[in-house]
Amino acid sequence: MHSTVSISTGELLGSVDGGVHVFKGIPYAAPVGGANRFLRPQPPEPWAGVRDATAEGLIQPQVPMPPPFGGPLPPAGDDSLNLNVWTPDTSASGLPVLVWIHGGAFQAGSGIEPVYDGSAFARHGVVCVTLNYRLGAQGFLHLVDHFPQFPDSGNLGILDQVAALHWVQANIAAFGGDPRRVTIAGESAGGMSVATLLALPEAAGLFRQAIPQSGAGHNGVPAATASRIAADLLARLGVAPGDTDALAAVTAEQLLEAQMGLTNEVMTSGKIDLYGDVGATVMPFQPTFGTPVLPQRPIDAIRAGSAAGVDVLTGTTMEESLVFVVAMQAMFGDEKMHQAVASLFGDEAHGNAVIDAYRAARPDKPGHEAIAAMETDRMFRVPAVRLADAQAAHTPNVWMYRFDWRTPVLGGMLGACHALELPFVFDTLASPLASMFCGSEAPQPLADRMHGAWVSFATTGNPGHEGLPAWPRYEPATRTTMLFDTVCTTADRPADAELALWDGVL
Repeated sequence: MHSTVSISTGELLGSVDGGVHVFKGIPYAAPVGGANRFLRPQPPEPWAGVRDATAEGLIQPQVPMPPPFGGPLPPAGDDSLNLNVWTPDTSASGLPVLVWIHGGAFQAGSGIEPVYDGSAFARHGVVCVTLNYRLGAQGFLHLVDHFPQFPDSGNLGILDQVAALHWVQANIAAFGGDPRRVTIAGESAGGMSVATLLALPEAAGLFRQAIPQSGAGHNGVPAATASRIAADLLARLGVAPGDTDALAAVTAEQLLEAQMGLTNEVMTSGKIDLYGDVGATVMPFQPTFGTPVLPQRPIDAIRAGSAAGVDVLTGTTMEESLVFVVAMQAMFGDEKMHQAVASLFGDEAHGNAVIDAYRAARPDKPGHEAIAAMETDRMFRVPAVRLADAQAAHTPNVWMYRFDWRTPVLGGMLGACHALELPFVFDTLASPLASMFCGSEAPQPLADRMHGAWVSFATTGNPGHEGLPAWPRYEPATRTTMLFDTVCTTADRPADAELALWDGVL
């Protein structure tokens, strides 16, 4: 079966599957090749006749993620600023809308990954939108100090997301959605993107609610560091500052090759003088703050009230970093971790004391699990708590969760790891990611409860529903957290002693 809608740029032909109307590959901005590569997103061109929206669009050029996250990539190209819509009824009106921003370290991923299939949201009355945005150097290379004609280049990926949200405001009613009831959500770099949008002046008023998952507001690269990173990448490309002809001649393949070379060096070199604090995140391409587009680091802007009145649901998995420590052991050896922690805490003795505290709390666990727990807190849990504390000062409607279910695959060595909650949120346990990470017997009742919470939050502004125990709002004094597992419970200030180790540090 097929379905048609008319939007601002023309008519679309979509498909109908199981009662859900699906429209794929809809351009929300012009192609980003040629002269548009390092410019703000430009409006899409209208089309004549009916545009086929039954097939997936192109994704952003990228290299596969490392195992276990990587896999074959769909076709990529310049015409990649597109989005996908799942809706229960194109003739409806006033339906809540959830806009999903994918993760992938700001260098990989797309809105068409099977785990992000929005059918379950549509079946439960929520219009679901997934999108692509510019990645890596194309999305976040801060060129203005080397090429003044590209003043926004360090935040183009975020500005793409803003353009998609403007598209939602203008067009989502054609799919039955209410532009006044938009929730933005994302995981990992997508969660960091959500926090960045909470801080971004240009995003104000484009959404009412936000769900940053496993990524919060401590991300971003200071403009001075981002400028040094850009100089490094330009040198790798053999492009002199101001040489616009040489920059224009760089192919997408050459840009990717230089980007990956720089990223690998950041991951292994520890050159603090050049790479600054991105060495700790191993993500040299992130939103650039201290710029006209993003004046402050996201967490600082949120503390100052940039997102006052926006309802927030945020949280992490219990053992986010265990998968990274297992899969990338060379990056998490004792010597490197001691150096990193000593730098973070100001001196070697303090850093060693923190590592000892994590190990003492896990006397029967392998040493790498203590390192993983510390990295989970540094990269994910502490930023999530800080964001919730900051936002609770400006709105009472804040909720916190933690995903505790441990996957049995690989003998349980991945635990409740990064990205494990995604097929539960989307209710896509049959997707390849779920099969790989969750095994063949992942608990569907847990997916029902977690997906139901996201549906409830998008619909009512409160994630609680009858399948869960009572879920109080988050308050800094109690930090009540919903623990998603085969049996869901709430806890006040979970793992509080380790959280306290980071006071005054993050």
